Amino acid sequence: MKINGSQILIECLIEQGVDTVFGYPGGAVLNIYDALYKNSDRIQHILTAHEQGASHAADGYARSTGKVGVCLATSGPGATNLVTGIATAYMDSVPMVAITGNVPTALLGKDSFQEVDISGITMPITKHNYIIKDVRDLADTVREAFYIASSGRPGPVLIDIPKDITAALCEFKKQTPKEIQIQEDTITQQAIDEACTLIKASQKPLIYSGGGVIRSGAYEVLLQFAEKIGAPVATSLMGLGGFPETHPLSTGLIGMHGSKASNMAATECDLLIAVGARFSDRVTSDVTKFAPKANILHIDIDPAEVGKNVRAYKAVVGDIKAILTTLVRSIPQAEHEAWVDEVKCWKEEFHFDYQKDDTLRPQFIMENIYDQTEGKAIITTEVGQHQMWAAQFYKYTKPNTFLSSGGLGTMGYGTGASIGAQIGMSKSQVVHIAGDGSFRMNCNELATIAYYNVPVIIVLMNNSTLGMVRQWQTTFYEERYSQTTLDRGPDFTLLAKAYDVQGYDVYSQDDFISALKEALARKKPALLNCRIGIDEKVLPMVAPGAAISNLILE
Repeated sequence: MKINGSQILIECLIEQGVDTVFGYPGGAVLNIYDALYKNSDRIQHILTAHEQGASHAADGYARSTGKVGVCLATSGPGATNLVTGIATAYMDSVPMVAITGNVPTALLGKDSFQEVDISGITMPITKHNYIIKDVRDLADTVREAFYIASSGRPGPVLIDIPKDITAALCEFKKQTPKEIQIQEDTITQQAIDEACTLIKASQKPLIYSGGGVIRSGAYEVLLQFAEKIGAPVATSLMGLGGFPETHPLSTGLIGMHGSKASNMAATECDLLIAVGARFSDRVTSDVTKFAPKANILHIDIDPAEVGKNVRAYKAVVGDIKAILTTLVRSIPQAEHEAWVDEVKCWKEEFHFDYQKDDTLRPQFIMENIYDQTEGKAIITTEVGQHQMWAAQFYKYTKPNTFLSSGGLGTMGYGTGASIGAQIGMSKSQVVHIAGDGSFRMNCNELATIAYYNVPVIIVLMNNSTLGMVRQWQTTFYEERYSQTTLDRGPDFTLLAKAYDVQGYDVYSQDDFISALKEALARKKPALLNCRIGIDEKVLPMVAPGAAISNLILE
């Protein structure tokens, strides 16, 4: 039986297990939207306020569920509005398929109305991308795109479909999705033996856990591995939740705003085992001063990451879960009591703390969210000071519960991501942590939250400034606050109410406790407009170019 390209696309999405598409219609995708209308009982479409919101929602859906997120936009500006979201997913290795419409094939390359070479534009920020010029290629291309997005090191894939292809007829046969192959062929016995030798010889091992632990589903075996070798575990921003922060071996965040225990352990360890981490500059600062006493053992699925930023002494390349499982079986139980006690002293000497008084402080806000949600919420963030407070003061014990733009640092990411996460994980409570600077960039998605009654609780840390930039201006630019003070509207509480979202003005700790309690009980969308001090700081902090052991503590 012949069906048109749009119906083929929908059948392939359903075949791949897709239940939700986030998007915004336009002329070049009218045929696809007509097919979505006809199949609305089989696949859900969420209409966002902006295409960028759709891309971030697909990202949040993917991170929270572990499935491939899907977003859809029309040609030209619709497609380019997805670019920031695609780049965000690429930097953080998020499995996503972005589908764009384009002008008919006969008009390609002629500067036609709303035409853009989106495959060329997104080439550097996708694992792969396609432009379909024959409807007979469509089904297999969609299937291949999903496989590429979710296999190996995950990432976004783009499929550009000219309008005439969505109308063309073609035979279609259903297929069972190809099973994702675990990448084990690159794991050699020699590499395992060399890793075991290093681990056995180490007296001060430290595990540096990154986002790859979560992407590979290796969090349970990482816990076994850490306990087997008696090693403390420091986590990158993307690695939060990959190792339970309530565990005695956890040292928390590492890097520019990391804990003293993590940064000192990295400085003093004799073996640094990097697992699914890419040695971001926000972790290492000056690479010549990073882990100066350690051999570095790098475990990663992507060989391009080995030696890219920091020279690795030895490496094991392949699926992280498979590698750690093999290592746990291959190494003897080890205890490093003196080393663990030394790290414990650093944890006690300086842990994430703040001045505790009656003032409404962002650190208190995060701790109270943890208490009232019993540590079970999915936390999404924008980018800035609030992002770091969310990383420092909420204890993450499970994977896929901290969703944030780490690599690209995308202001405007979080509200869309919170929508995707809440729709993907409907039984969980999503709490979105935003700053007033970031929230201005995507507050239009309040319309989406309200229309679909997505019960996200937005906690807006409103300090009337671009807080992280102001902190740098305070510390390094002699308090020259150039264009960072946001002494203007809107009134975010009234803005929320304009979208029919419950808004709360929060000025004190008691205000916050009662507002959050009520918002959690209502199970409806809410915005808590929390007025915090303009000069609240994220501490500790490492100055650019300094060793990560050289922490600014106050």
